[in-house]
Amino acid sequence: MHTVYLALGTNLGDREKAIQEAVRRIGEEVGTVERESSLIETKPWGFTSTHNFINAAVRVSTSLSPRNVLETTQHIEREMGRTRKSTERQYHDRVIDIDILLYDNIEVDEPDLHIPHPLMHERDFVMRPLQEILK
Repeated sequence: MHTVYLALGTNLGDREKAIQEAVRRIGEEVGTVERESSLIETKPWGFTSTHNFINAAVRVSTSLSPRNVLETTQHIEREMGRTRKSTERQYHDRVIDIDILLYDNIEVDEPDLHIPHPLMHERDFVMRPLQEILK
């Protein structure tokens, strides 16, 4: 089994319900959710919006490969109503966002998959929940 850390964020609709639903789906489709951070509310980062975010992080035990975790979390995002991913630092409001932060101690550098997440240290809304659930 592998350990993967995921960041979750949402700023549209019933934000707390969206995080709960994403965590439930992660538990069903990615692996066992071993730890879950508390929720924090933050201002949008990298773009302007009147909608604040709710952010969290989870630690998951999984048998999936990093690529399969990415594909599964993107499927969860689409099923929950996310219509587009942010690209080239063009951010926007979203129903749910699930990012892979860490996967065991490996590094992956592919066009659409970077582990560890390259911007996580710049984002307090990622690091605060992550630090809460790290071993």
